[in-house]
Amino acid sequence: MQIIDKVGLDTRVIKFFSNYLIERKTNYLWNNFSSPIFNINVGVGQGSTLSPILLALYLSPFLFILEKHLKNLKIPVSTISFIDDELFIAQNKSFEVSNSHLFYSYNVMTNLLDKFGLIVEHSKTEVFHFSRSHSPFNPLSLNLSSLGGPILTPKNSWKYLGFIFDKKLTFHQHVNFYSNRVLSSVKCMKLLGNSSCGITLLQKQLLYRYCVLLITLYRFQLWFYNCAPLSYLLKALGKMQRKVAI
Repeated sequence: MQIIDKVGLDTRVIKFFSNYLIERKTNYLWNNFSSPIFNINVGVGQGSTLSPILLALYLSPFLFILEKHLKNLKIPVSTISFIDDELFIAQNKSFEVSNSHLFYSYNVMTNLLDKFGLIVEHSKTEVFHFSRSHSPFNPLSLNLSSLGGPILTPKNSWKYLGFIFDKKLTFHQHVNFYSNRVLSSVKCMKLLGNSSCGITLLQKQLLYRYCVLLITLYRFQLWFYNCAPLSYLLKALGKMQRKVAI
């Protein structure tokens, strides 16, 4: 409530949230059955429309303090946050140095979150390394056991917010995944329509152009840019387009 007050919201909004967050009660209805009233003094529920808004307000001072701490400690790590999904980004030619920067920033974050009354889901923590080197490379694991976390082994691919990244940023897996997903969607078009007739050819074209094609080119700006090697990617999309046309 102190954070919401400092944001500068109207006093009526502050009173509403004060009433909403404190000493709430609920009950469950199923047909004619009505459960007893339960106390739910645990903040907002999972999936609530207010949850991401309140969380963003609550985390904004945390992110400000976190960046200030990292800067004061001279840890060259930048952060990106998507609601409650935090990214630490370290850039260095040495895996050892990158891992040490990530370790220290993770330590600062967990201590700061503890003061905010929040916890880190260590089981969901991942580490991933990129490299421009043409030779094979084996990045070191990141050991967070002394901080209560796991020993993180870098994966060959990393999926984040629907993007599939590989170590060389070729985006082969990303394009293959979404082109195959489109093929399965196109096969399901046969099920559309009614019991006497299916959808027309024109309707199939419209579905492909305005629904299916958007899946294929999901965030294509990541990989379709000037001077990028696109022969494999365009070949994969060409195969998908041919099968769809048939």
